[in-house]
Amino acid sequence: MQVRVKGYGNMSFESGDTYEVVSKQIQNPNQPLIVAAKCGNQLRELNHEMMPDCDVEFVDLKHSDGEKIYQRSLSFLMIRAAIACFEGIKVRIEHSLSKGLYCEFDYHRRLTHEDYQIILEKMRAYVLADLPFAIKTMTNQMAAEQFQKYHMTSKVDLLKFRPKKDIRVYELDGVINYFYGYMVPSTGYLKLFDIIKYDEGAILMHPTKYVPMDLPVFEESPKIAEVFKESEKWSDIMNIGYVSNLNVCVQQGEHKELIQIAEALHEKKIAYIADEITKRQKRVILIAGPSSSGKTTFANRLRIQLKVNGLHPITVSTDNYFVNREFTPLDENGDYDFESLDAVDVEQFNRDLTDLLDGKLVHLPFFNFQTGAREYHGQTLQISEDQPIIIEGIHGLNDTLTNHIFKMDKFKIYVSALTQLNIDEHNRIPTTQARLLRRIVRDNQFRGHSAKRTIGMWASVRRGEERNIFPFQEQADEVFNTALPYELAVLKKHALPLLEAITEDEAEFTEALLLRKFLGYFESIEEDELVPRVSILKEFIGGSGFDL
Repeated sequence: MQVRVKGYGNMSFESGDTYEVVSKQIQNPNQPLIVAAKCGNQLRELNHEMMPDCDVEFVDLKHSDGEKIYQRSLSFLMIRAAIACFEGIKVRIEHSLSKGLYCEFDYHRRLTHEDYQIILEKMRAYVLADLPFAIKTMTNQMAAEQFQKYHMTSKVDLLKFRPKKDIRVYELDGVINYFYGYMVPSTGYLKLFDIIKYDEGAILMHPTKYVPMDLPVFEESPKIAEVFKESEKWSDIMNIGYVSNLNVCVQQGEHKELIQIAEALHEKKIAYIADEITKRQKRVILIAGPSSSGKTTFANRLRIQLKVNGLHPITVSTDNYFVNREFTPLDENGDYDFESLDAVDVEQFNRDLTDLLDGKLVHLPFFNFQTGAREYHGQTLQISEDQPIIIEGIHGLNDTLTNHIFKMDKFKIYVSALTQLNIDEHNRIPTTQARLLRRIVRDNQFRGHSAKRTIGMWASVRRGEERNIFPFQEQADEVFNTALPYELAVLKKHALPLLEAITEDEAEFTEALLLRKFLGYFESIEEDELVPRVSILKEFIGGSGFDL
């Protein structure tokens, strides 16, 4: 029998062969590791039996799905090794940090560097043994008993909301676990990893799609780590750490108060940032963050709080300082790269900012996106010392954008949706996944875009963030987390119909199916009217009290 493999043409296989059989024929040690396959637009594990008459594309670590599969499998490997080394230990995978996964270990004492080395050695032994991640199906009750045995209590709680009576789990060296997504066939695939002691836990380092053949360089991110700590405190206040907690809250009709508390915590933090800006007499406020972080609503709410403090902030848009179209740089595909800093007339922008801060009258430009040229329509601006300038844009944290402005005058704010809610103790909710759902809903609500179009553009959006935003996040004076613990329960009813419109014959189906399954864990909050009009979430679902 034969199968068509993308990049390799027709390849032979025997009836009953798995995708792993063919992948080993084409795996090159000098190329990224193959960890899964796509048959049509369906993602398949390598140990899945091959389907005839199907176009196959193998998924390696350069692909976002490949990175998730490796990360997920490595997490189970670490959990199993920890259980083998320290009886009674409970492992919690908290969130991404410093190009790895930040994990905490509940034991009768805090683990030392030497303890992590013991876990590492056990992981390496498992890799050498090449043990299978065995797939099993069992009843929810049987799975709950196994989870309880190893202190996986949030998995037990989440099973109560599972409509199906059976569950597909993985077994590694006698320990049963559940993961939201696919795994590699065996531990022998997982040769690249490290554990770095950090704060109260450790960071599990793994290859990424940007560094698929090695481990990325560890870069400490203390400000982002601090925000996650703050989010944990907020979760404790609301008693919302896992999806099961949120579901109970919704089922018992307590979500109205949850929404009020979450929004009050947001407002309190925004007021604090405004107080810091006022106290330090900052005159240029730079706001940056990745797509669908809620930067526009945040900027509006900050503006209101600054007015409460007696200031009169004004806004200057970097969009009006684009260079004329013929000078716009091109990306690797020959398309206009509007996200490049070179697409902005940095020198003119700085001259105008400097003149404004000096109290001079400035003629403001207007960029005509239809003609691709900067124009002047007679708009002028002159400000006083009680009028800080708010600038929102992807390059706000990059000092090159404002290289003529004194550091003492600038206040930089990194805004992102750093999700504090996790599915359970071993399955986190990636911040990119929550942002993608936000964007799918917003793009449809305000731009008439389908979920297919938004998903299709997402990889390009992410590349721009990796290049222009994330490298500068630690340079911020403050980090504001726009994630709301209840938001996915609200977004569910908006997003599901859009995702269900993507059919199996479309390339975006794999991601759509993943998001649909993910939303299936949540009880839905049906009343959009419970969300305040000034909420970050209104920027995406509609009904905002601000002119967006």
